Amino acid sequence: MKKYIYSTLFVVSFLATTSCSDYLETSSPSVVDANFVFSNIETARAAMDGAYEQWRDCAQNKIFGDGLFYGADATGSDIERHPEAFSNQPGRHYPECLYQNGTFASSYGLLSYQKEDDSYSSLYSAIGKANAVINAMSATDNFQAIMSAGSASDLSQLYGEAIALRACCYRELIRNFGDVPYQTKSGVAASGLASRDSIYDMCIGDLKTVEPLMYRVGETSSMLKNVFSRTFVQGLIGRMCLEAGGYQTRRTDLAADFYKDGEGNVLTFETKGSPNNNSVYERRSDWKDLYETAKTYLKACIDNPGSASFHTTDPRSTGKNGQVYDNPYQYFFQQMNDLEYADESIYEYAMTQGIGNDARTYSMGRVSSGGSSNGYPCKSYGQARINPAFYYGMFDPQDKRRDVSVCVTGSTGKGVEKLIPFAPNSKAEGGGLTLNKWDENRMASPYVAKQRTSGINGPYMRLSEIYLTYAEACAATGDDANAKTYLNKIRERSFPSDKANTDAFISSSGSILKAVINERGFEFAGEGDRRWTLIRSGLLPEAIKDVKDMTKAMLDGLKNNGYYTFPNGNTISSYIWTKLVDAKSQYSHRLTTECPADKEDDPVLSPGWRGQNDDWESFSVTAATAAKPYPIYGTATPKTNLAIKGLFEYIDPEGAEAAALVADGYTKVSWGAELVKYYDEYYTYLFYDYDYTKAPIYLWPFTPNILTTGGFTNGYGFKQK
Repeated sequence: MKKYIYSTLFVVSFLATTSCSDYLETSSPSVVDANFVFSNIETARAAMDGAYEQWRDCAQNKIFGDGLFYGADATGSDIERHPEAFSNQPGRHYPECLYQNGTFASSYGLLSYQKEDDSYSSLYSAIGKANAVINAMSATDNFQAIMSAGSASDLSQLYGEAIALRACCYRELIRNFGDVPYQTKSGVAASGLASRDSIYDMCIGDLKTVEPLMYRVGETSSMLKNVFSRTFVQGLIGRMCLEAGGYQTRRTDLAADFYKDGEGNVLTFETKGSPNNNSVYERRSDWKDLYETAKTYLKACIDNPGSASFHTTDPRSTGKNGQVYDNPYQYFFQQMNDLEYADESIYEYAMTQGIGNDARTYSMGRVSSGGSSNGYPCKSYGQARINPAFYYGMFDPQDKRRDVSVCVTGSTGKGVEKLIPFAPNSKAEGGGLTLNKWDENRMASPYVAKQRTSGINGPYMRLSEIYLTYAEACAATGDDANAKTYLNKIRERSFPSDKANTDAFISSSGSILKAVINERGFEFAGEGDRRWTLIRSGLLPEAIKDVKDMTKAMLDGLKNNGYYTFPNGNTISSYIWTKLVDAKSQYSHRLTTECPADKEDDPVLSPGWRGQNDDWESFSVTAATAAKPYPIYGTATPKTNLAIKGLFEYIDPEGAEAAALVADGYTKVSWGAELVKYYDEYYTYLFYDYDYTKAPIYLWPFTPNILTTGGFTNGYGFKQK
């Protein structure tokens, strides 16, 4: 994948921002004539590429790969968690757990996790570059002709991209900080808080204006999936409408008429729960109007998604060594691991292998204890971990997404599979269940020279989200038939034939709306979608209570009986049995795929989608050519794969079956017993002290320099300095 690289130096100077030392400055002064820059698509595109590069860096390092996303979104839900001990990372863990029911907000240091020049200023830098393009194009002589043409042109497409970029940045600011300054003019510092509702409305209005003047993804040769397209804008309108109309925690210490819509009308709200730290949890009374708008644009995206395609069957045939695929959900992530634009993607921000910081796989992938360089694979820290109650108790055992999403094993970094203990730690040394969607073992050309440089893109929007967001909007507005249709599309591709049981799933969820929200959890597990989805849908309190109750029952069962069986039939036990095997000799491949239906009892093939790269030897060195510090991979047929027995069923440690396993070379390993040992980590600190009633304090505080230069204060109980 290529990053945005441009060499037209005068265009770079056109988009050069002034210093962001005051953390609010969004100026981008023009040093060349706008009519000249935007007189042809080549120079205009170079200008927009500079804005894209700022966004790509911000998205990866601040708000969708690492940064605030890493700190809370990828770890702070009922299904996702962190790997290390709570006391080791209080700067991340207190925001993740809603600041201990809000009581810790007043003690939280404003620089405990964020730096002064961090996510906030990075987003405003991207807004500044977008504003420079928007303002310059608006001032050109042919702007009105471009905008009144009624159809897409190269220049109207580019203008739409700048509008979409600005909207994306404001969306991320609102999600993380609540009410923020709003600025649409380059060269003017953004200061003073604006109502998030008015920002949403104005951004949505801008997007609606440019949407018909843009190309769909794939419609022209330049409309690749690393460009904001009409398809993306339709999805973004739907996404932002549901967020604008959803529940959020708003301040009550601002002026009584502060919260206004985009036309300046004072809003009324529907409140949920009780106040907390001078804030309330509420949604706009006109939320249904926003949901109806969402339905219109999401359905337009579904009806004509351009070159994005939703696979209901796996397009791959059987592998050359007998590997079974048969999992279209798995195929999406394999395409990403292969450094391709995934068919289902609408937009991915582009990364380049070997260059820069890449969260996938380091932060958001299957863990590895390899070194920082020359590893097989290199170190993967694994910030995004999975709650064991979700893996065992919520995932249907027949759901094909389970093994793609979650894995009990990582890598030693020397080409060997390793069980991940539940003891708090990082890499494959501990931390429990790992996100499994991105794994350098699975890459055709893994980058072994250095960590954090896999080259895997950031998946910012795909069709499954559009389907489920549309289903949610339909369910919330009483259109159950369409809601079920698109919920069923997601479920039917995720289960073997006739096993989706959508009606039963809706019934067990309590309503079709809750079923859609729950389905998003399975579809996007570990990707950081769940936290914000629960907040805006108003389902956060009950989801937290459910997982706390389920976790306590699991821990009590393990402590008292040595095992616990969940209602879905899965059993977690205090101990399991493992041994390393030579998978390449036994199966002709080390890297496993979908477990064949008749191999569910095979301890190497089940759970599926794990193992090790089939050909690490070709990326390593031999004893004859080895030069320090390069490691030698090993023999031609090492024991690389871990066979596991007792992962989902109880084996009596004193019984005949356990004795037979030991005789067969298996080793008894502590498993669920570790959860009991670390009870506080897995239960007490899971949304620490949240009472399911008070407004959730999920936002990040403004840092001291932002407060000083912006002329506003922190809310939600945070410090002012």
